[in-house]
This record gives sequence, structure tokens and C-alpha cells, in this order.
Amino acid sequence: MRMVIAAVGRLRQGPEAQLLDDYLDRHARAGRALGLPPVTVAEVEDRCGGGMAAEAPLLERAIPEGAALVVLDERGQMLTSPEFAGRIAAWRDQARDVAFVIGGADGIDPGLRDRADLAISFGRMVWPHMLARVMLAEQIYRATTILAGGPYHRE
Repeated sequence: MRMVIAAVGRLRQGPEAQLLDDYLDRHARAGRALGLPPVTVAEVEDRCGGGMAAEAPLLERAIPEGAALVVLDERGQMLTSPEFAGRIAAWRDQARDVAFVIGGADGIDPGLRDRADLAISFGRMVWPHMLARVMLAEQIYRATTILAGGPYHRE
């Protein structure tokens, strides 16, 4: 199993990058015992300014073949953290790769979005892609602690 965050744009050094690294490191340490791999981040950038249509093939190249495709989209489902943890556990048990996709400023190309196995939302508000990465990484770490029965998540 592989876990990938494929995102449009480059996350520069700063507080968001530090938070992202911290949550992904925590997940890597805690997930090992649960059979969860470290999460890799694939950043893509359309230098020609072609928007969603140009970003879609770049994102597709970062997605492992046959992976469960999860897109972050404001129209997606709002899962609870335990529900999200259950999805990750199911993919792990199926030995299925999973790719989380975060689009650029205009979102995710409809063709790519329509192929998704799951669309999730962090609420009805739109979040900057830098913060969406951090929020996703935190939820992946939280899911790991839920699956481990740890005290990080409290209901």
C-alpha cells in the first residue's frame, strides 16, 4: 500500500510546511505498527497557466495506478474523523494504494473529479491549498491514532 498527497502548487518553507512535515512524521511513526505506510507528497505545477484542464494530467501522473482516488472538494462528503479512519483502514486491508488530490485555485478538473472513489470536504468554505494540505495531514495522523486506539482523538 502507498499513500500519496498529490497537490497543485509548491509549498514553500514556512509554518504550513512545518505543520505538514510534523503531522506526516507523526503518522509515519504511529502508522508503521498498523501497516500504514508513510505518506508521500507529489507537488505539480502548471507553468503555462492552463488551469484545471492543464493540471489534471499532471495530477494523474502522480496517482499510483489502481489507487483509490480521493479528491478534496467543497461539494464532497463531510466525514467524521472516525469515518475517515475507517476508510483508510479499509484501503489498508484491501492492500490498495490511496491518492488524495488537492487542486489548484480553480479546483479539480471535472473529468478527474468524476473518477474519484470519494470526494471529501472540510466544510462548505473554500480553504487555501496550503492549509488544505495541513488539514489533510492532520486528519491522516488523527485517523492513525484512532486506528491505534490512542488518546489523541477524543469524541
